Amino acid sequence: MRFKLVPEPPETLDFVADAQRAVPLVPGSEDDCCARLLSRTDLPSRDAARTWLTFLRALGLAEEGPSGFSRIRRDPDPEYLRERFRDHVFGAPAVLSTLADADRPLSADEVFEQFRDEVPTWEHHKNPNSWQEIWGERVGHVLDWCVLLGLAEKSEDGYRAA
Repeated sequence: MRFKLVPEPPETLDFVADAQRAVPLVPGSEDDCCARLLSRTDLPSRDAARTWLTFLRALGLAEEGPSGFSRIRRDPDPEYLRERFRDHVFGAPAVLSTLADADRPLSADEVFEQFRDEVPTWEHHKNPNSWQEIWGERVGHVLDWCVLLGLAEKSEDGYRAA
């Protein structure tokens, strides 16, 4: 399963551990988990907390069960995060492939142009006037996560595979 929601990356991976610790060990409702994320981190809104909760699931640091969401007892070490990110975040493989195939650094807009055919058709219909903006932002977040995880490098000229 691949998850589409990708939050804006934090400055360091330490925040991932902080967010993971905010998710309860005993399953709780989405509302309860989002409230904990808001109270224990500097996330700005419930929507941001919900995105993080979903992203923590993609990273294998939280799970959703019949009783709600709970934390998985697993250290968020960088190698594990890189593997989970590549395998469980929608768009990560395509973005990484685009960077690997490029003979020069690419801007986020250039990566999005090559990625746009990956956007599911139903997303075009769901947000007909804004899907390009929404997905352009998501690709930007994926690129910045790639940098944070050591899968890509960013310079003044753009992004390139690490």
